[in-house]
Amino acid sequence: MAKIGFIGLGIMGHPMAGHLQKGGHDLFVVKRAKPTAADLMDGGAVECASAQEVTERSDIIIVMVPDTPDVEGVLFGENGVAAGMVSGTDEGKLVIDMSSISPTATKDFAAKINALGGLYLDAPVSGGELGAKNGALTIMVGGPQDAFDTAMPLFDLMGKNITLVGTDNGVGQTCKVANQIIVALNIEAVGEALLFASKAGADPAKVREALMGGFAASKVLEVHGERMIKRTFDPGFRIELHQKDLNLALQSARELGVSLPNTATAQELFSACKAAGGAGWDHSAMVKALERLADHEVA
Repeated sequence: MAKIGFIGLGIMGHPMAGHLQKGGHDLFVVKRAKPTAADLMDGGAVECASAQEVTERSDIIIVMVPDTPDVEGVLFGENGVAAGMVSGTDEGKLVIDMSSISPTATKDFAAKINALGGLYLDAPVSGGELGAKNGALTIMVGGPQDAFDTAMPLFDLMGKNITLVGTDNGVGQTCKVANQIIVALNIEAVGEALLFASKAGADPAKVREALMGGFAASKVLEVHGERMIKRTFDPGFRIELHQKDLNLALQSARELGVSLPNTATAQELFSACKAAGGAGWDHSAMVKALERLADHEVA
């Protein structure tokens, strides 16, 4: 069994860490201002004073935080992961970043960890809170084959669809950006379709039921279509986090000279929701921006 440091016990990280603990691994976490999840502590998780101490006491360090600056701070800030590697007595620790961040920054972070003698994987996930709780996440990995082989038993505890996208760091994050483009455009498509049906006088619940049996069926229609109809917009996956991911997509597209017109439209709809106080809404609430344009609510 491995000694695993887990940094980032949020909506996604908490259940992910729980699966690792239930798999028999020793868990080391950073002591937080608010109490660390009671179930993890009851299961034997050890609280540490800093990410540095977590690293010193662990063989594998998993990071699951919101954005690129957060990952950078955890890795290279004062009393961070890098400090734990420098002051540690052994080399070859494996750092796995499961956050969704910049592919470009990921390459830089990996190079710095490699220079300290560590291995690095970028392994962002898809599947949301439900996937994290069920141990059914999709995990998209970039990094060396040997590091992937070491991490695979851990990934198996947290996910179902696990792919080594490539042996270069950053390609896992690139895959996640592509995933977020698809999800955002699917949410927009489902929102427009249900809004159209409702405005035309059809029962959107029955329309969704019918479409689930045809070529338009999708996970977004199944899960988020229901959210739109039932008006259940508690996250889930917050709009502000999906905005962050689309910013990465649009920034990378500019660097590559690629036009992503529908991604830009989806981002504008998210921005309209944020302006209306919805930064913390579930991303399915994009439909609210469409509803305002139509002066009609899906119901």
